[in-house]
Amino acid sequence: MNLLIRSAKITDPNSPFNQQIADILITDGIITQIAASINAADVEVFDAQGKYVSPGFFDLNCNIGELGLETKEDIKTGTQAAAAGGFTGLALMPATQPPVHSKTEVEYLLNRAKNNLVDVFPLGTISHKREGKDLAEMYDMYSSGAKAFTDANRPVQDAGLMERALLYANGFGATVFSYPEDTAIAGKAKVNEGEVSTLLGMKGIPPLAEQLMIARDLYLAEYTDSKLHFSTISTGRSVSLIREAKSKGLNVTCDVAAHHLVLTDAALAGFDSQYKVKPPLRIQSDVDALIEGLNDGTIDAIVSQHTPHEIEFKDVEFEMAEFGIIGLQTVLSLALKAGLSVDTIVQKLSVNPRGILGVEVPAIAEGQEANLVVFDSEAEWEYNKENNQSKSYNSPFIGHSLKGRVLLTINNNQTFNLPSA
Repeated sequence: MNLLIRSAKITDPNSPFNQQIADILITDGIITQIAASINAADVEVFDAQGKYVSPGFFDLNCNIGELGLETKEDIKTGTQAAAAGGFTGLALMPATQPPVHSKTEVEYLLNRAKNNLVDVFPLGTISHKREGKDLAEMYDMYSSGAKAFTDANRPVQDAGLMERALLYANGFGATVFSYPEDTAIAGKAKVNEGEVSTLLGMKGIPPLAEQLMIARDLYLAEYTDSKLHFSTISTGRSVSLIREAKSKGLNVTCDVAAHHLVLTDAALAGFDSQYKVKPPLRIQSDVDALIEGLNDGTIDAIVSQHTPHEIEFKDVEFEMAEFGIIGLQTVLSLALKAGLSVDTIVQKLSVNPRGILGVEVPAIAEGQEANLVVFDSEAEWEYNKENNQSKSYNSPFIGHSLKGRVLLTINNNQTFNLPSA
């Protein structure tokens, strides 16, 4: 691949050319020259005037059905959707059948994802079969390539098991992800507890269910002196708890799902199951606190929480529908809609996620491998079934006009251009 990107604004805090408008010459997948103006023969030219170029995005929370649930999503379609959304790296949740609870599953996924534009990083389970009873083969998985451990959307209810997981992972430098929900308080409710749940006549999940688990795991992280990451926090009080923990010096990080930055539980008024997610959509004050947490550095990363489902799992009564939406292609647009600056978005999508997982952060610099995304923060486009790259269609944003479009994704000497809107 020989490519010349012309007149792009480089947005990369690790690049010596950060905030400069420059040409970027890529030869056989390597950035060979960056300058105000480059003349090169026998290269494809991509006009990026007025556009941004940054390191490729990295998603810390992506569900792909493979293993065992390939009718929802497989490696091929999942990585296509990722590339279309500007992602060059994915941390795969282990909520598969079987779960990723031994080195066999880790090695299978790594082998399946070889020679792909998008780098894939399987996460291993904390507990065997995600049952929350016994520790999984964490060290074996780590040795085979698992970078972190989580039971995905199943919170670890046993405090003793979580303590042992933190201590064990700390011994070989791995990170434990916590999905914070106290199931005894959340119960079988489907939506946020509040005015909307009352109007709908539905039981609600109180914010307390999330906040209690965060408080518990913060105590455990402090006691074990371990590294802990919270997945998809959703309440203002959760932000405050983590902000306080960081001020005390705890080694804790967290992320937020992009849809929690723009949607509230008011979207559920029509019982549309496309808005059924977990954690549930909260209220506007929570959304405001999440955005503030991103801007002040409390929240480290934005994730897609990409969760594909076949139509029969979503096109049913709200109570029966599965939780989750697909999100890889809409993260950038939702982050911009939330009012975040391009610099903040790049920090939360490109730089911080890799740091949390212990993956090398690519830099836009001469001599480096080209791992980058070109995007237009002002371009409007319609997300529809024709340009959706996922195998599934469970997104409330399909059919909507969005602002902020990925134009080109490059990694591993490969390129991806999203079809025209």
